Amino acid sequence: MKSQKPTRTKGNRRKRKKEARDWKKFFHRFLRISIFAGSVALVASATVLVGRLLSDSDFFRIDSVRVADLQRVSREEILSLSDIQPGMNIFNLDLEMIGRKIEENPWISTASVQRIFPREVSIQVTERVPRAVVSLGYLYYADESGEIFKLLDPEDRLDYPLVTGLDRSDVLDNPATARRHLKEAMVLLEDLADRKRFNLDDVSELHIDQTEGFIVYTYYGGVPVRMGWGNFTGKLDRLESIYRDLEPRLSTLKHIDLNVADRVIVKLEARGPNEKG
Repeated sequence: MKSQKPTRTKGNRRKRKKEARDWKKFFHRFLRISIFAGSVALVASATVLVGRLLSDSDFFRIDSVRVADLQRVSREEILSLSDIQPGMNIFNLDLEMIGRKIEENPWISTASVQRIFPREVSIQVTERVPRAVVSLGYLYYADESGEIFKLLDPEDRLDYPLVTGLDRSDVLDNPATARRHLKEAMVLLEDLADRKRFNLDDVSELHIDQTEGFIVYTYYGGVPVRMGWGNFTGKLDRLESIYRDLEPRLSTLKHIDLNVADRVIVKLEARGPNEKG
């Protein structure tokens, strides 16, 4: 008698129903992605095409360069520095780089370059104005901010106040301190420029002493007027109040000191034994 094989009972299995793919939804998504990608490619191609058309178009060829606000630098010098040539396409200009090249001229503080469509370029510059001649072994111009900006050429004017006391090592090794002193020197010179009794016409030199501060030398007699640091307006007010009486006697004075509050200290030159007082 044949033995029967044990039957295996299959475990209960959940039959998953295979979901049908939503081809309509898939097609719509694919269509949106395709349209977006095509649009991006079309815009990029159009941008390149428009850029090429603009750069090649004769309509945007430069035929005029306007240069404004010039006093010391010639228009020809500005145009040479800008390197802008008639016939160049206005879109091919690097405006910031052109401005920086123009500012390489020591007389130019700032330069602004703009496109004026369709065929013009405008260049506006701010020129430096010298306020003093600074002696650093060689003579240099300094502007109202105390910035040294130009080595004097033989044809440059010398009729500016002379500032001494600094040297090249001061400017190179301690630029912040030198700039601060020069800026304060410009403040003092500006104060002197506006005065009636004792002004720039009465001054031959402004000396910067690292210890004593500022010393102004009179034009007549070369008398040192010790100004110290700061509060120049009050000190000059005191000097002007008695300068009418001091001026005829400048040749007999050793120095004038304005560093004591509310006073003007005047020291006379020492007289020799045979000199009469």
